[in-house]
Amino acid sequence: MKSYMANMFGQSPIHPLQKHMKEVLAAIQLLKPVFIEAQAGNFDKVDVLHQQVVDQEHLADSMKREIRLHLTRTLFMPVSRQDILEILRMQDRIANKSRDISELILSRKMSFPSSMQQGLQELLCKSIEAAEQTNQAIVELGDLVETGFGGGEVNRVENMINLLNQLEHETDEKQHELRRTLFAMEKSLPPVDVVFLYRLVEWMGELADIAQCVGSRLQILLAR
Repeated sequence: MKSYMANMFGQSPIHPLQKHMKEVLAAIQLLKPVFIEAQAGNFDKVDVLHQQVVDQEHLADSMKREIRLHLTRTLFMPVSRQDILEILRMQDRIANKSRDISELILSRKMSFPSSMQQGLQELLCKSIEAAEQTNQAIVELGDLVETGFGGGEVNRVENMINLLNQLEHETDEKQHELRRTLFAMEKSLPPVDVVFLYRLVEWMGELADIAQCVGSRLQILLAR
């Protein structure tokens, strides 16, 4: 375990965050084929994909625990433990929410009204893009630490955070649009289906919200 953790941390305390975010990103990216197969009614394939999401979430959760344990024994770091642990916690929430979404779609064998299919797919893609942007910002953060938070890396990270904020705003707008569409057709759908469609819209949007929270934490880190 010691050699594993030494390899994980490498020369930077940001390295484990990067490795953790890579696994988190793999979990959320699986939601796109989950949605596509559910829309086609291929729930055997959804089941297989959901298990992959669960496996990724478990892997990310295990890495989170190991990172926490290692950080308690790390004496000197260029950034605070609190910042690292908070970013780690928020990254892990992305994986958890991805698991919840795939489980909801599978357990309910959800079908999506034709008038909502494109909007749901766009919302999901925007949320995945936000997570990908977060991943890239964490990669750049490692370079920032190595350069002592100087040079052009700061501007690059700030630009990424600005784009992340824009993506979160766009997902909010897409959520509002989908809620209006669903409200207009509530009476034509089974009430239970309506409840879970609202929940799906909410959870998909939360993915981008959490990714944006990581960006906000990075801004705080840059300001110190």
